Amino acid sequence: VQLQASGGGLVQAGGSLRLSCAASGRTFSRYAMGWFRQAPGKEREFEAAVTYGDGSTYYADSVKGRFTISRDNAKNTVYLQMNSLKPEDTAVYYCAQSRTPPVRRPDSYGYWGQGTLVTVSS
Repeated sequence: VQLQASGGGLVQAGGSLRLSCAASGRTFSRYAMGWFRQAPGKEREFEAAVTYGDGSTYYADSVKGRFTISRDNAKNTVYLQMNSLKPEDTAVYYCAQSRTPPVRRPDSYGYWGQGTLVTVSS
């Protein structure tokens, strides 16, 4: 499985970015997908996930109402729309493909992308 994340960059506080993660190697539609982030000196933390099947979504409290995760099974791609960005959102963002629930735990994911850096300036 290969996951290729893209879309990171530098944005001012209050701005928006959309991250993309293209997957290959397994039947994309059969697995939940998640986004995590890791800031310098901090552990990797869950941000959002979307299940397969009914496409239920889950969010960390810190991003709820600002970030939206979605998936396009026809394109084998998962997205993270990030609005109202804050300096504390600055981190490397990773997409991941699950192997087992629960979707909020990093160890539920068996495959990870390379990460894309998001920097939010104040």
